Amino acid sequence: MQPKPFTTVWTRERKGRREQGLSRDQIVRAALDLLDAEGLDALSMRKLGARLGAGATSLYWHVANKDELIELVMDEVYAKVVVPDGTQWQEAARVFSYGMRAAILDHPWCAGLIGIVPALGPNAMTAADRLLGAFSGAGFQGTDVDYAMTAVISYTLGATVPEVAWLSALRESGRDVAGLQAAVAPVIEELSAGWPNLRDRYVAYSVKDIDPIAARRIAFEYGLTALLDGLAARIASADSTHSPAG
Repeated sequence: MQPKPFTTVWTRERKGRREQGLSRDQIVRAALDLLDAEGLDALSMRKLGARLGAGATSLYWHVANKDELIELVMDEVYAKVVVPDGTQWQEAARVFSYGMRAAILDHPWCAGLIGIVPALGPNAMTAADRLLGAFSGAGFQGTDVDYAMTAVISYTLGATVPEVAWLSALRESGRDVAGLQAAVAPVIEELSAGWPNLRDRYVAYSVKDIDPIAARRIAFEYGLTALLDGLAARIASADSTHSPAG
């Protein structure tokens, strides 16, 4: 079987609005609203057309299929990742990371698509290009630039995707944070009896008045700062290695 050729909406010429028809921007905004309201499984061209009060012809004028539509919507999500041009590398990395975190938290359905749907739209490419420029300008060289960028992206996803899953479980439980903690507490106390380090840590948290959502924000900042400190140390080490002997 021949592999399916790779295609993307970004290589097709963008068409203007048909007479009395929908614009591509209208379609993308409506798809984003539908995804935010009902999730990825709810998206279909038929359902989106009904939501817009339009037939399939109006949609297919702008996109060939659902995959192309998702590419467009994902780039709309990446519009939250705004890295100012000329920013120093640590600030660029921080802005990028927090922007991606906000995008995923605001649109949790997208978490499973990152790394699967090609990020080739103008918003995604602009953010990546500016982050690359900031890292290159800071002294990262060769493949170290790629590794440093990957570290920032991987940390952001690794810290945020489980948070999205936790928030989703919280919504589905029908409880607030305090209610969920109260329901889980006796189970954790029972099961952690054989692991004293985990039990002591859990007990220490359970007696404090800690907002888990705020704690996750603090933990995200801690991890990001530690990562950037580590990258800064690598630059300093590389500089000292390549500097001429005194």
